[in-house]
Amino acid sequence: MSDKPNELYVPAGTTADALHAMAIGPERAGWTYSSLRIVELGPGGTHDLAAGDSEWIVLPLSGGCTVRTSGEVFQLRGRTDVFASVTDFAYVPRDAGAQIASGAGGRFALAGAKCERRLPARYGPAPEVPVERRGSGSCARQVRNFASADAFACDRLIAVEVITPGGNWSSYPPHKHDEHRPGEETELEEIYYFEIDGPQGFGYQRVFPSREGGADVLAEVRSGDAVLVPNGWHGPSVAQPGHDMYYLNVMAGPGRTREWRIRFHPDHAETTGVYR
Repeated sequence: MSDKPNELYVPAGTTADALHAMAIGPERAGWTYSSLRIVELGPGGTHDLAAGDSEWIVLPLSGGCTVRTSGEVFQLRGRTDVFASVTDFAYVPRDAGAQIASGAGGRFALAGAKCERRLPARYGPAPEVPVERRGSGSCARQVRNFASADAFACDRLIAVEVITPGGNWSSYPPHKHDEHRPGEETELEEIYYFEIDGPQGFGYQRVFPSREGGADVLAEVRSGDAVLVPNGWHGPSVAQPGHDMYYLNVMAGPGRTREWRIRFHPDHAETTGVYR
């Protein structure tokens, strides 16, 4: 895994290609499982996805689309933007092909994870997405658990959305999930993808070492940026006052059981109450 700061912070556009506004795969990240692609479609646009050895979730960031895969057709109503509401989504199994088509155009996240099992293609309705109010005071935020380990069945992929109000901290206290400790911590690679409410908005993301030579970065993030977390303590995620911050977390790891277990930094043990 590559832990160089300039490789952990991925500014908007730096991994774009002919098909994607952002393309982060295991090869780019220097790890094994987690992927994220951002697709931008104009009115009437289409995108063909070859799932390969990964499972994928098609998640509208803005606009709606139709997803055709494995003999199924899913109409995703989507949303105007990530701050407006939760959204419906579609699951594309490994070894499948999918076509994403948008009549009005939009932006779509493709969250992926290399996996072994081929699960059925499915639709995730927006009303069934569990929404959690986490933390309090200046650490309050909203977590949309659309593909958390206990909300939606995948083989390895775990994905959630977080809305942090302007001026607040989230992903706090610092925590990690880079070791296998049964019942206490799971090993998960993680991608943070950010959008900020307002054209001049920004935030900050901190990742610091949990081991000698481990991940270490402090990044000023703006809409379309990403931060990779191959290991290390991560948090806080800080939103500029007056500008709400959105991030999409994409996670996957080698564990035999798909679960999200974290360990808090011992120096911040007295602040773990704000996490819940």
